[in-house]
Amino acid sequence: MFNRFEDIEAWKKAQNLVLLVYKSLKDCKDRSFKDQMCRAVISIANNIAEGFERRTNKDFKNFLFISKGSCGEVRSMSFLALKLNYIDRDNFDSIFVNSEEISKMLSDLIKTL
Repeated sequence: MFNRFEDIEAWKKAQNLVLLVYKSLKDCKDRSFKDQMCRAVISIANNIAEGFERRTNKDFKNFLFISKGSCGEVRSMSFLALKLNYIDRDNFDSIFVNSEEISKMLSDLIKTL
């Protein structure tokens, strides 16, 4: 299947999502909000990597579920960021679409394990 977590497409997309969220929130003055959303988006890629490195399908699957939950948290926070005018509509759309795509990829990966 995969030899390294770096080969997992969902991990690659999660890395790009981190960059998108950080760039979108670069001018955000609400440090608490920004920190929470950044922690959530980083959690997506990190849990894919950590689960893979555990080297058991059971552990990997559990970490993928955690990663999927972080996708939901990012989407939820993106709605708030838009309503609070922390991000614009284009950034919201990009964050939402990308996090939803990653979540679907994680679901597919979970089903194959």
